[in-house]
Amino acid sequence: MSYLEEIQVKNLDHLGIVAGLIDEIGIVKIINNKLGIDVREKISAGTVVKSILINGLGFVSRPLYLFSQFFQDKAIEKLLGERIKPDYLNDDKIGRVMDELYKYGLNDIFIEVVLEVIKKFKIDLKYSHLDSTSFHLDGEYKREEDKEKQEEEKLLKKDQFLLRKDILGIIDQT
Repeated sequence: MSYLEEIQVKNLDHLGIVAGLIDEIGIVKIINNKLGIDVREKISAGTVVKSILINGLGFVSRPLYLFSQFFQDKAIEKLLGERIKPDYLNDDKIGRVMDELYKYGLNDIFIEVVLEVIKKFKIDLKYSHLDSTSFHLDGEYKREEDKEKQEEEKLLKKDQFLLRKDILGIIDQT
């Protein structure tokens, strides 16, 4: 048998960087702490979420029942951990994890992840920029001087919001 027959090639592509950041932030641990670990399961909820993030950033749009195929040619042991097989990422398991995440509260988990990112990467919270595309504003200004503002904003065609952490009461746990 030649050496070429013994070699197996698995792709990492940019997903190794994504998996590394997920590990550095500690998303798997946060999810597992919130949802718990069932020892009867072959793969934890946190690892399933990690696989969903990796798949989502792998630019693949496929039905959930084909999810495990995404990892067939990937170095899944390097991306998700030892002894994990693509078959563990079936639509039933992913559906159960998504249901658990929904029951727990996606906003609560998201906030905890964001707080961890802020702490880990020492992000300054003095000022924060909020993407205005997530806001929808309608209505008209009632006062005359505000109408001038409205005309100016129409010209800019861009609303921006600046949130201050002291107003929102967001984390000041330094």
